[in-house]
Amino acid sequence: MFLIFVVYAVTIINAFGGFDKDYSVTDLKENFEENKVEIYELKSYFNKIVPKGRFVEIEFKDDNTLAKFGISITGTEGNSYKEVFSEWDLEAYTPRMDSIIKPLGWTRETLKTIKNKLDNANCIKIESGEPAKIGFQRSGMGLYSFNVFDRPISRELKAAYNDSCTYILANDKLILEYGGGAVGPQCFYNMN
Repeated sequence: MFLIFVVYAVTIINAFGGFDKDYSVTDLKENFEENKVEIYELKSYFNKIVPKGRFVEIEFKDDNTLAKFGISITGTEGNSYKEVFSEWDLEAYTPRMDSIIKPLGWTRETLKTIKNKLDNANCIKIESGEPAKIGFQRSGMGLYSFNVFDRPISRELKAAYNDSCTYILANDKLILEYGGGAVGPQCFYNMN
């Protein structure tokens, strides 16, 4: 009975990422510096292929599976959204996915290009807009991300973003972000 409990507990812990690698603020900063050119190329490319008036997020689980894909219509101010499509665990190269991405003017080659650019940047996810939010890695249900701005942000935005919990100001064009999942820490906990 005890062995069954231990196996069950280990399975639950593993399912929620209890054995996943944790990343530090230093890990994020180093990855950004090592892949800065590729990250800005990814951002530029992605924002060019997302049609005006649309917000798109895409996260790859592996070469053939999208962990998440979502499309929203942006409001007139660009900051309100009406979700059009959002789904988890989609096969990337299927007729169904073809029909989902067709209104964006995308093809399977577009998805392959996005995946390639994410890999070159050592990242897994991107959300369109300014800033572009680029997902670095997951640890359990949590996601470590870069909020990448084209221009230096204002003093007011710096104050709003630099909360030392969800956001860490790395420089005047880069905000590090940790989004905790349903369970586990909700703030950066490895500040080194």
